[in-house]
Amino acid sequence: MSTDVSRRAVLGGLAAGMVGTAVGGIAGTGSASAAPGSQGFLVGAGKADMTGAIADQGMMGYSELDQIASGLLQRCWARAYIIGDAATGKRVVFINADIAAVFESHRVGVMDALRKKYGTLYTEENVNINATHNHNSCGGTAWDYAYALAAHGFMRNSYESEIAGIVAAIDAAHRSVGPGTLHLGHSELHNASANRSAQAFVLNPNAEKAIFPRKIDPQVTVLHLRQGGKDIGIISWFATHGTSLTDANTLISCDNKGYASYLAESAAPGAICAFPQTNAGDMTPNLRVQPFHPSGPTDDHRLNRDMIGERQFRASEAANVTQISGTVQYAYRYINMADVRIDGAYTPSGKPSRTTPAMMGAGAVATSTEDNVKTPLPGFFEGEVNPFAAALGAGAIPTPPQWIADVQAPKLITFPLGIMPPRPWIQQVLPIQLMRIGDLVLCGAPAEFTIVAGLRVRRIVAKALNVPLENVLLQGYSNAYSQYVTTPEEYVAQQYEGGETQFGRYTLCAYMQEFDRLARAMSRGQRLDLGPTPANTNVNLINLMPPIPPDTPIPGHKFGDVVIAPAAKAAAGTTVSVQFCGAHPNNRIRTGSSYFYVEHFRDGTWSTAYDDDSACTELHWARPDLNLTASQITINWKVPAAAAKGRYRIRYLGDRRDGSGKLIGITGISPAITVV
Repeated sequence: MSTDVSRRAVLGGLAAGMVGTAVGGIAGTGSASAAPGSQGFLVGAGKADMTGAIADQGMMGYSELDQIASGLLQRCWARAYIIGDAATGKRVVFINADIAAVFESHRVGVMDALRKKYGTLYTEENVNINATHNHNSCGGTAWDYAYALAAHGFMRNSYESEIAGIVAAIDAAHRSVGPGTLHLGHSELHNASANRSAQAFVLNPNAEKAIFPRKIDPQVTVLHLRQGGKDIGIISWFATHGTSLTDANTLISCDNKGYASYLAESAAPGAICAFPQTNAGDMTPNLRVQPFHPSGPTDDHRLNRDMIGERQFRASEAANVTQISGTVQYAYRYINMADVRIDGAYTPSGKPSRTTPAMMGAGAVATSTEDNVKTPLPGFFEGEVNPFAAALGAGAIPTPPQWIADVQAPKLITFPLGIMPPRPWIQQVLPIQLMRIGDLVLCGAPAEFTIVAGLRVRRIVAKALNVPLENVLLQGYSNAYSQYVTTPEEYVAQQYEGGETQFGRYTLCAYMQEFDRLARAMSRGQRLDLGPTPANTNVNLINLMPPIPPDTPIPGHKFGDVVIAPAAKAAAGTTVSVQFCGAHPNNRIRTGSSYFYVEHFRDGTWSTAYDDDSACTELHWARPDLNLTASQITINWKVPAAAAKGRYRIRYLGDRRDGSGKLIGITGISPAITVV
């Protein structure tokens, strides 16, 4: 059995066993603690599958209504890390999830589950859930209309898979907690990102532009969690978008950061390796920066994902880490970003200002041309009426009052999301968070900050906490999502990022003010109140996708039949393809297991060599022409150079639904393939 499959099977089985298991207080090895007065850290790490529906549902990231999932390239994972102060008992939980964004729906679902399992041990204040921001995960997991619209409504099956995966990863980390050490280091990476908004970047002051001479943030920050001198977790922060796979892709995947994790975990068995974002708002992995022709380093998007992922992995390995000490602290607060009064100390002009309710600009509708094949115009097309939008009363879009237009200027407002009926279409009461782990500080923010916007927040927090700037990270995509944050200077250009800066030109200034307030309170050992409560948006949720009909076989075949057989012989580097008469993959979401296995015959038995999370495999689902109830499942296996010679076969597992709604298992087995 291959290393990646055996590790995945163990973790997947552990995760499956943990979901739904009630834990009262601190249980198992998670109760590890140090003797009174001792120094050091408690550390734990866990991982769980969070892949939702892989077919016939909208995808999240590009807001393309016609980007409907049609299979699986690689699974999406939640990776959780727990770090505790052995002296004080304080803990923080850091979760990096292979999804496009963390929404209020995720926060509520995860926190409800954690309260039932752990009481007050893990709360909003000491838990950070962040996204790798890959643009090829399941859509429809948000309660906010703006994001649900882009995926044809709310998809409960994918939502529940993501919540279960995040909670299972935390459970696994909790059970692994024990005395350990932390090791922090840095390196630089100059060939995995490019500035896709250079027209806006150049409007910043010269002193800030000089910090980023190539218009990118090359810093890689690496944290190792060790028990008994062995790595159990590695976290590597770097700013680049999860858009190596473009909007033309319809296979669920984890993009370049997920691929970096795959490589790192293959290289360090037993370690759980995450590659989170920082201030990646204007950072693209498509290095050629060409409008509507995303490419670079090559024209092959799949190869680009691999190359950008591998470069992040190599940069993580290159970091020279040293052991750190110190304490664990955290702070958390909600801000009504639709109505923040900003002191002049935080604005470029020195004059007071304010934010407004969320407004999307024309630049946002035009999309990020460097990462998209085409313009999506999310939810609205010329001559078409979106039934979801019409049902909510969006036919008569409210006109923002003049004061909003003035604060948002020079934005050309296209969709006033913050005042749309019947309630705001995106979250406006948003969380900010600080986590201090020794001399490493994470500024958890619910948006995509440009590199200079992130720099300004980092400077403020570094000063308030007296921490080196390089050890303060803007942890974007945290705990909620509200699109972009540019500097006021960048905002004037109204590129895509400025058009998506929802709360006006001085959105960043509001964040600077509130992070300064939170950091100063932390430095004094004070706890601020939590602020306003986010609105309950778990109401009036609509799924616009048609229900899945009962399955029928492809005419002339039985369920599980091989429709197109693979080649009898294959060599390393060639692709083996087999098509089965299958069933709709969404009949059963196979979280924690696999839709197929590539099996190797040795010692008289068939054993698993690769599965649907292996980098060399992919699954495609489709309806045969003019048939709306049959499913053809095509599985491709690109034979790795390391594959042993011999006989292989591909075994497909599915579940068909009959007219009564009953699920019946399907197994299909290909003829043998000889790898020569």
